[in-house]
Amino acid sequence: MELRAKDERAVLIGDGDDGAGTREVDPDSLALGGDLSADLHEWARVVSAVRRGGSEEAGSAAHVVSRRGRQLATRVASAMGAPISYMDPLSGEVSVVEPPAAVAEPEREAVPAEPTPWGTGLLISAFTTVLVLAAVLTLAVTLYQTNPLLAIGSNLVVSAGLLPSVWLAREAPTWRWVAVGVAAGIALGWLALPFIIFGQ
Repeated sequence: MELRAKDERAVLIGDGDDGAGTREVDPDSLALGGDLSADLHEWARVVSAVRRGGSEEAGSAAHVVSRRGRQLATRVASAMGAPISYMDPLSGEVSVVEPPAAVAEPEREAVPAEPTPWGTGLLISAFTTVLVLAAVLTLAVTLYQTNPLLAIGSNLVVSAGLLPSVWLAREAPTWRWVAVGVAAGIALGWLALPFIIFGQ
């Protein structure tokens, strides 16, 4: 296939499959995409305007028109996945434009997995467990003195408020240790609640 500008239209010239010789193909009839077809025809109109202009205007614009045509030929070759010929509309020079080679993504180096900080993580979990358990028990004991049902209600409110955050933080590298501690503190709070209610 060869890209040319003809009568303010961009055309692709190629040999037909039926052996009937060369034929012109409108870029709109190919799967090039609407933007590329429109750009090709716009380029052909500019070529026609430059041809109609004086020699001084043609000389100053020839470089820009040729470069734009080569860029469009590269896009056509990329869309078709095959090299195409490009005829410079002002100089008549024919050159072959190859489709751009696919750029392979550089292989990422495998990052070694960091060891799990069990010591520090369990220390954070233990501290968080004690803190949450103390807060839950203090609230339950204080509200039990007003009404025993308020102690149960406080545990329900604390559990409902904290468990969604615990669920979201369960996979975060650092916050998962805090999430384990909060979950353990809430569970121990529920285990201690019967002793608060029936033990007093």
